[in-house]
Amino acid sequence: MQNQVISINNYGYIRLNLKDYMDKNNITRNALARAINTRFEVVDKWYKGHVEKIDADVLARICYALGCNPADIIEYVYDES
Repeated sequence: MQNQVISINNYGYIRLNLKDYMDKNNITRNALARAINTRFEVVDKWYKGHVEKIDADVLARICYALGCNPADIIEYVYDES
């Protein structure tokens, strides 16, 4: 078997919609941080969409506290360019 380098240029990206969900439901970052027992900075990164690696435990706690599903706050965007 030959070694091959596979290059995927346009695979899309993940968009976090937590800010929209929280704003629509009038939930503050401080309140969510307290509800899921984590630091404000963690929630702030999710809120601003600056999460590099999605922590499944944090995601589960956010969904539990907000009464939502992951699909409500995470979206896959296919890049067609």
